This record gives sequence, C-alpha cells and structure tokens, in this order.
Amino acid sequence: MGEAAGLSVWCEDEAGPYQTKPYPGGSWQPDGHPVHQPHEYSRDGTAKQLTLLHPASGRVCVKGVQHTTNAIVHAWLKEQLLAILADLPPVVPRPAYWERVIWETWREGLQRVVTLPRQLPPLRLLLIMDNLVGHKNPDWLLWCFRQGILPLYTPLGGSWLNMAESIQHVFKQRALDGQYPTSPQQIIQSLEAVAAHWNRHPTPFVWAGKRKARRDRAALRRHRLAASGAATARPSRRRFLSRCPWQPGH
Repeated sequence: MGEAAGLSVWCEDEAGPYQTKPYPGGSWQPDGHPVHQPHEYSRDGTAKQLTLLHPASGRVCVKGVQHTTNAIVHAWLKEQLLAILADLPPVVPRPAYWERVIWETWREGLQRVVTLPRQLPPLRLLLIMDNLVGHKNPDWLLWCFRQGILPLYTPLGGSWLNMAESIQHVFKQRALDGQYPTSPQQIIQSLEAVAAHWNRHPTPFVWAGKRKARRDRAALRRHRLAASGAATARPSRRRFLSRCPWQPGH
C-alpha cells in the first residue's frame, strides 16, 4: 500500500544469536562422502544479523555483528537509510499543511503515537520495526523524522507481521544448515555471502496474511466478466440442465 502511494517501504529486524556449533541440515558433498560433525564442540561466541528488506523488490541490506546495542544498530541503519533515500526519486513540493496530513494519515489507529516535530519534511519512507524499547530512542526517532522516515512498529507479540523475519529464516538456512562454523566471523561471512548472492536475483515479497486469504476466497466466489475487471456474485447467464423443447433435435 505504501509503495502504491509513492512511499518506499522497508522492513528492519535483527536475527540471532547464532552459536558456533554444528547445525543440522543437508549440504552438498561428494557421493559416498557424507559430512561428519563432531559430537563435542566449544562455544566460541555468537553472531547476529542486521537486516533491511525492501519487499517490493526483494532487495536486502545485511550486516553480521557480534553485538546489537543501540549504538551499533542505529549507526548501521542511518548509513543504509541515507543511501536508500539518495536513490529515491526527487520529492514534488507540497504545502506544509498537506505534509502533516500525510504523516498523520499513516499513524491513524495507533494506540501510542510520538509527538511529531512542528516542521516536517516530505514523507519518503516507511520503516517497519519490531516493538522494542531501543527502537523508540528519542534521538533515533528525531533523526528519522528529519530524513522523512516514519518508523511503524509491529504490535506486541506480532513480530510475524514483519516480513524481514521470513528473509532472515531463508538466509539462516542457506548459510548455516549442515555447517559447523567455528568462529563468529565465519558465521558473519556466510550470512553476508548469502545476502550478496540473493541480491543478484532478488525475489519480491508479497503479503499473504489472513486478510489476503479472505480476499482470495472472496475472489474465487465471484464470476469475472469479459472486457474489464468487473465481476458478479452470480453467473450472468443461466445454465440449462436440459435442452428446451423448441431446440433442434427434439
């Protein structure tokens, strides 16, 4: 919906921690030479994954880290978001009162809203984030507002609404399944390598939640008509179960 309104929509999330241990799963091996995993292993640290996903194109920005403090996460997000904003089309000038209306429209229905600055730039990007305290840091929010970015938080217990969760699951499987990383740096390199390969031919993401399923079921009950996108709830022509007496052959 945001993309259709001329806004860039991105999802942010952090995944992990991933341990230095053998991971179950299949892997490519020569025929007759299966991979051997040790029955004992040492814990030599963990790694985490920072992710930015653009669902409309499938493009991702990924960085492997060992710690996800606010300073690390926000510094990386600022760098990536500035690069994303630089690639967006220029903004068409609009009256100041209209800009505020646009910002407030995207906040309708929220239980808790942050006070917006008096002067607002054009809204350019929606950032979907988990409902964590660190993501509501005042300095971080003010920086986002100045750039024309509106953070929107998933409800408590509703992290599944963040599509970045899905891409992180895919990357974890491709990077770690069947492997035995022995250092956090090895995990980081595997995750970032998978992300770089993904971006060569990204797959767009579409929403398929419960509302989408209800709309699909309703669409199957409709009867489409020719020459346009119109549809009817009932067939437009009656179907005769038998031939009428006046038809040929009777």
